[in-house]
Amino acid sequence: MGKDRLHVVFGTGQVGSALAAHLAGLGIAVRAVSRHQPPALAGVDWRAADAADPEAAADAAKGASVIYQCLNAPYNQWPERFPPLQRGVLAAAERAGALLVSLENLYGYGPTGGRPMTEDLPLAATGVKGQARAAMTAELLAAAAAGRVRVAIGRASDFFGPGVAAGSTLGERVFGNALAGRRADFIGNPGLPHTYSYVPDIAAGLAILGTDDRAAGQTWHLPGPATGTTRALLDLVASQVGHPVGVRSLPKLAVRGLGLVNPMLRELAETYYQFGEPFVLDTSKYQATFGAAGTPLADAIAATVAWYRARPSTP
Repeated sequence: MGKDRLHVVFGTGQVGSALAAHLAGLGIAVRAVSRHQPPALAGVDWRAADAADPEAAADAAKGASVIYQCLNAPYNQWPERFPPLQRGVLAAAERAGALLVSLENLYGYGPTGGRPMTEDLPLAATGVKGQARAAMTAELLAAAAAGRVRVAIGRASDFFGPGVAAGSTLGERVFGNALAGRRADFIGNPGLPHTYSYVPDIAAGLAILGTDDRAAGQTWHLPGPATGTTRALLDLVASQVGHPVGVRSLPKLAVRGLGLVNPMLRELAETYYQFGEPFVLDTSKYQATFGAAGTPLADAIAATVAWYRARPSTP
């Protein structure tokens, strides 16, 4: 695809902003769309629009050849507020005749008993959020099957990286706490294998899906650091901050109990299985098609700790 064609990124959160910057760095014309103006991104145009309004979304995406869906909704309102956002972006892609690249998480699969997740795994989630995620995927695939739009889906696991403080299990309560000499707050068993996705890798992977014609019509697990245990990851954090990092881990019963008074923990109870059994994302399909990719975990941890050290709000 020619670099003079317009790519439109819906969502200017942690992943959307990284993607817009990455695309601009490739020399691609980029427009970012969100309700509120983000910090300026070099080489990126910005438009204000509420994606839940299909007309506003379509107007903001005029002229697009590729549209990226990197939106999210408040976690405690996720099943209600997220689907209308995706429908607005889908309508915009149909109106523009653009390829739609949609970022998804792994909720749709549900528990796998520790089995590595591959793209052909059924979307068999039984929880509210998992079923909402699966239904949103079904809407995209139905639109593609009907010939209304071309779609490429990229899935990633729990993410971390520079700029990621909230909305992630590897955010403030891990990196921020570690730098401050406090224990890292976590749920589940940190001794189990768990795939984590690095935001710059997610951005680079989505850009490939939007610029390589082989991606359309398929689902892809985006590459990232090699999978290891959370404990091994925290040991790398410790090596960067210069002292051991303890872990304060909540078991399932504690999460359920505290969820009675803590809304966020109540929401996390549904996806506790991700930290109570091995949670491994198989990215071999992507790498066999597009080549080896993913940042080494030690490098990703070093860059993330450096960002936390440099930010003005670091304790």
